[in-house]
This record gives sequence, structure tokens and C-alpha cells, in this order.
Amino acid sequence: MWEYLKLVRIYTKPKGQLPDYESPVVLHSDRVSVEDFCNKLHRTISKEFKYALVWGSSVKHLPQKVGKDHILHDEDVVQIVKRV
Repeated sequence: MWEYLKLVRIYTKPKGQLPDYESPVVLHSDRVSVEDFCNKLHRTISKEFKYALVWGSSVKHLPQKVGKDHILHDEDVVQIVKRV
């Protein structure tokens, strides 16, 4: 079903906690950048964005520090780090 509808599940990970696998952020496969993920959560997060830590098949190292233009894969885990 996920492939047919071209949907991607991205899981959130709050700092110091385990990933939340119960309620993924669902994105359409043509909008799967870290910036799209931030905008799906809340529009102000993109403005305060510093970098993201990503675990999953879209990165080589676990975790890997990425920017807004990084393309996420299905079932990646993302932790957003904001500027102070």
C-alpha cells in the first residue's frame, strides 16, 4: 500500500529519548527532503534549523549529520537540532 500510494514513513526521535515508532510523519515520495519533513511538523522549525541527525538507509553512518536538502528514505529516523 505504501509503495502504491508513493508514501514514505519518517520517524521522529526527540533528544535523549528512543524513536517514536508509533506515529510516523507521512510524506509523499516527491517531497522527502529534511526541509519537507520540518515543514510537515511545523513551519517555524525550518527557520530555526541547524542540522539533522539521521538513522536509516539514506545515510552511510549511523547517525549522520545532514542538511535541509538531504533526501530521506522510507522508515528513516530523524532528530532535528535547532539553533539556539
